[in-house]
Amino acid sequence: MNKELLLVVDGLSREKNVEKQIVFSALESAISSATKKKLNDHEIDIEVAIDRNSGSFTTSRRWIVVEDNFKDSEDFNEKSQITLSDAKKINSEINVDEFISENIEAPNFGRIGAMAAKQVIVQKIREAERNQILKDFLDRNESILYGSIRKIDRFGAIIETGKLESFLPRDQMIPRENLRVGDKIKAFVSGVENTNKGSQLFITRNSPNFLIKLFENEVPEIEEGILSIKSAARDPGSRSKIAVYSNDKRIDPIGTCVGMRGSRVQAVTNELSGERVDIVLWAEDDAQFVINSLAPSEVLKISVDEEEHSMDIVVDENNLAQAIGRGGQNVRLASDLTGWSLNIISESESVEKENEEISKSMNLFVSKLDIDEETASHLINQGYSSLEELAYTSDEEFEAVENVESETLNQIRNKARDSLLLDAMLDDTEKSDTDTITSKTFSELDKNIHKLLSNANIKTLSELADFSIDELQEVCEVDEDLAGKIIMQAREPIFEKDKPSNA
Repeated sequence: MNKELLLVVDGLSREKNVEKQIVFSALESAISSATKKKLNDHEIDIEVAIDRNSGSFTTSRRWIVVEDNFKDSEDFNEKSQITLSDAKKINSEINVDEFISENIEAPNFGRIGAMAAKQVIVQKIREAERNQILKDFLDRNESILYGSIRKIDRFGAIIETGKLESFLPRDQMIPRENLRVGDKIKAFVSGVENTNKGSQLFITRNSPNFLIKLFENEVPEIEEGILSIKSAARDPGSRSKIAVYSNDKRIDPIGTCVGMRGSRVQAVTNELSGERVDIVLWAEDDAQFVINSLAPSEVLKISVDEEEHSMDIVVDENNLAQAIGRGGQNVRLASDLTGWSLNIISESESVEKENEEISKSMNLFVSKLDIDEETASHLINQGYSSLEELAYTSDEEFEAVENVESETLNQIRNKARDSLLLDAMLDDTEKSDTDTITSKTFSELDKNIHKLLSNANIKTLSELADFSIDELQEVCEVDEDLAGKIIMQAREPIFEKDKPSNA
């Protein structure tokens, strides 16, 4: 009987292409399950150990050791657990989470037990076979799977590739794609997940990587290294963009990917259920890459914001709708392709926005730096738009500013630094709850002060502390003495903060 058991293990291992160890484990699980069924108690823990050389096996019942106080818990099960103190009586060296075992004689399973054992063996072997097939596929590092649809339901489709099964979720299908049982399809391997039925291979037809792999299969120059695919973006089932680059200046990357009479790109489009594919020339310069991604729309001007990683794209009024695309599709795909946040605006909007920024910078420089509009205009024309740029510019950069004397420029830089320092101090003060002006803040001076300040849109003590007596009189129409008292009271938190600790 033992020799027959070894022959069975060897035969199953060869037939199902699984390791002998897996077959032995399946047999051990089957005998354990059949023993529980014969003893009519599924709560007990049965361990079966088969000798890999002789084929003989032993059956034992186990109890896991738990802490003594766990015995009072509702989760304690005396059929499979034993307290540490009771276990010590059997084995003085036993510890918590170890097992106490007792050998038992394997019962005669009978027909019911044999059927239960067979069911467990078949299930375990089937899982092992499926995992082995999946492992062999993954070891080949294939990213594109080609198979036929075996089943479709509301959750997705089961795809068969020989003995390999994969799952295409419903949300990973191309929208409005009409798939039927028996259809041959390609898909991109997205990953493997553990499910109740074991490891499951998941695939997708929506990923930009699927588009890239389809082009790699259709264009031999990509595999040869002559062409490179830099990025891709998709609106599945509708439109996509792919950026290509030639490592050989003699080769036209776009024409190569299009193919003779469009044969190559058409093959990709057919696989994607008619999805339109725009092939874009990649450029190392980000602005040029963005221009290429929006073709054939003509770009008039680009404004780059490095901090926000965004660009304002100025196009002619007649090309505005084309550049944006239906429902913003074109600019959204271009943004995904380039990695930049893109904002399409018309030439008139660009001029209006530029005038607003110039006006904002002009007011900032005049009010904060105490300079005239002419000097501020020279700074703006030179490219300065913020106090930070003025405060931390170098002497060499300042020398390039025309129509402004060097001494004046140094004074401007110092004032910019002082203004930033003061703003930082006021920001710290604004974080205090006491900074907000309420109806009780100036109750001892004048009950109407709060209303006057609110009408003037002065809401914090920090804002009020910046005012001079004359300025406050113009805003609130109060006399000079009262204006002075209000401003001094508003500045008290700043003075208190700057006092030495021993004052």
